[in-house]
Amino acid sequence: MTDKKTSRTAAQKKALTNRLKRLEGQIRGLEKMIEDDAYCNDILQQSMSAGSAIDGFNQELLGYHIKGCVTDGIKNNNGEIVDELLTTLRKLMK
Repeated sequence: MTDKKTSRTAAQKKALTNRLKRLEGQIRGLEKMIEDDAYCNDILQQSMSAGSAIDGFNQELLGYHIKGCVTDGIKNNNGEIVDELLTTLRKLMK
């Protein structure tokens, strides 16, 4: 991890937090399905839904990152920010 920080608007924090709370609920639902001996395929469907939810969270956060951190870095002649973004994109696409 890094010592860097990002200031986010109240709306951005709310949007990201809401996504995480929905994801948390989906994960709790998966745990309950396991405890209740739910059918494997039903669990897999719910798991895929949770995966899509984390993808949505990542997409939203990435958009904020590009519009804020990356744009500001480029304006301030910080070429490292583009390399950092490319590394992150490669990891996201695995």
